[in-house]
Amino acid sequence: MTERLTGGTGAIWLRWVALVAFGTGFGYVEAAVVTYLRRVIGYHAGYQVGAQKVYLDLGVISFVQPQHSVLVDPVLTQVEVAREAATILMLVAIGIVAAETWGRRLAAFFIAFTVWDLTYYLFLRVIDGWPTSLLDQDVFFLIPVTWVGPVATAVVASSVVLVVASWMYITGGRRLTATSFTAPTSP
Repeated sequence: MTERLTGGTGAIWLRWVALVAFGTGFGYVEAAVVTYLRRVIGYHAGYQVGAQKVYLDLGVISFVQPQHSVLVDPVLTQVEVAREAATILMLVAIGIVAAETWGRRLAAFFIAFTVWDLTYYLFLRVIDGWPTSLLDQDVFFLIPVTWVGPVATAVVASSVVLVVASWMYITGGRRLTATSFTAPTSP
């Protein structure tokens, strides 16, 4: 049993499940933090980020400099930017410890990241009743500038990246075979 958990396909699946569990827990924490922030700043549904400057508008996502601080108080915005940087740092760290090769480490980062992102929206919906639609606008990130778009952008992008990253992580980038997704059997 120990051999199955420390090497081979069983170890990869165990780590993949751990990455999904980490991302899920992190998604809840993120949803809780956003719920707290929204209560503190008096957020209401329909809040729009007015853009002072648009750096890039791709239709489904825009990179902007907002007219006003997104979190009302510039100090809160600075704390939020630092928290986002810390989040990325933690996701990088989990990616590094979850694999032995740089390709799998990158895939692990994206697995944790995308599960975090998807469960964030799920838990936010459960906790706060938002988003009410995949077309609701959201502020995705504040680094290096403010990223704004419909929730659907994050959900679709994260879903696609999760599938690709999972394939890369589980197979090491090799072609899929019938045994790629089969757990090892007992001797």
